[in-house]
Amino acid sequence: MKSDIVRAALVLGLLSVVGPFAIDMYLPALPAIGEHLKADTAQVQASLMAFMAAIAVCQLIYGPVSDMVGRKPPLYFGIGLFILGSIGCALAPSIEWLVAARFVQGVGACAPMAIPRAVVRDNYTGTDAAQLMSLLMLVFSVSPILAPLSGSLVIQFGDWRSLFWVMAVVGVLGLILLAFFQPETRPAAARLESSFGSALRGYWMLLKDWNFLGLTFIGAFGMSSFMAYLANSSFILIEHYGISPTFYSFMFSINAVSFIGLSQFAAYFGKRFGFNAVVRTAVTGFLLVMALLFGLFVFGVDNLVVLAALLFVGYGFLGLVVPTTAVLAMEEHGEIAGTASALMGTLQLVTAAVVMGISGAFFDGTALPMVAVIAACAVAAFILTQLTIRSGRRAVGAPAE
Repeated sequence: MKSDIVRAALVLGLLSVVGPFAIDMYLPALPAIGEHLKADTAQVQASLMAFMAAIAVCQLIYGPVSDMVGRKPPLYFGIGLFILGSIGCALAPSIEWLVAARFVQGVGACAPMAIPRAVVRDNYTGTDAAQLMSLLMLVFSVSPILAPLSGSLVIQFGDWRSLFWVMAVVGVLGLILLAFFQPETRPAAARLESSFGSALRGYWMLLKDWNFLGLTFIGAFGMSSFMAYLANSSFILIEHYGISPTFYSFMFSINAVSFIGLSQFAAYFGKRFGFNAVVRTAVTGFLLVMALLFGLFVFGVDNLVVLAALLFVGYGFLGLVVPTTAVLAMEEHGEIAGTASALMGTLQLVTAAVVMGISGAFFDGTALPMVAVIAACAVAAFILTQLTIRSGRRAVGAPAE
């Protein structure tokens, strides 16, 4: 394995994890936040949705700006704003204040979540890019595996406000990492053709590229299925199944282990069998597992072990889908990598926010509505795969298979 790819994965992965850390770390505290701030489930979930909405919208700005001024300046700005938002959350006297501060936090977290994909495309394509994307997800696993566990640990020795002070410290560490270990990958010569006008033209071109959109939304529905679990799991597992916040953190983490573990084989399988075949096979596997899960719960099998086992297998398939579709979607758009990364991220997070809203609207305290939404996402991803990736031919923009 090339040492430069490993080094880039470590630095970009740790920068990318700043935002997800702010999502995953406070999940075990959602019920406690609602109780302390006198807020119901929907209001507490609004703090999560505000964060996600900010990330979705602001990527459309960060992406083109990173094409125009380079990758590092907007990263400095974003991480700095994330730190301020974290402090605002820690001092929140009401749920409304918390939701507003989470939005500010999300505006900042958007930069280190969106720009690393463009950095990957600045330097790599094809199999190398797929390998780096997979390694990014390996480092990225620090968040969903350790963040809920560290969150529950912090709660034991403090309260939910302590979580946001820890997030502020994570932001400071991100600034140090950016300053000393991440070089600029967008040279001045490449920025000459970039402007807001070119960004608008780039967005219009991408919105007409059905291959780009199809691959983006395959990944979007895969991510949305996990976001539906993220938004509802703490209430279902802690309140419905009666497990402790600490054990919930473990349950949440094992799905991340499955996702990250399988993602490490994306580049290998892509080189061996072709990226199209990898996506088609993995999406089909994801659909079959989630359809089985939905069927069992419809017929009354409301069992935590069954839920955990099938989600573990299903999210493993997603580990092959998400990095591969991202590489395929951006393959032909190196000149506007920041813009393409931004539009991809925005479309995927808007989709996730809508799915989260739907799952929240039908939440009844049991796992069935969440399982139904996850199964629907699997169906949508499967249909888009059949329409976008034809068997026996190379998708537009895909590396030769």
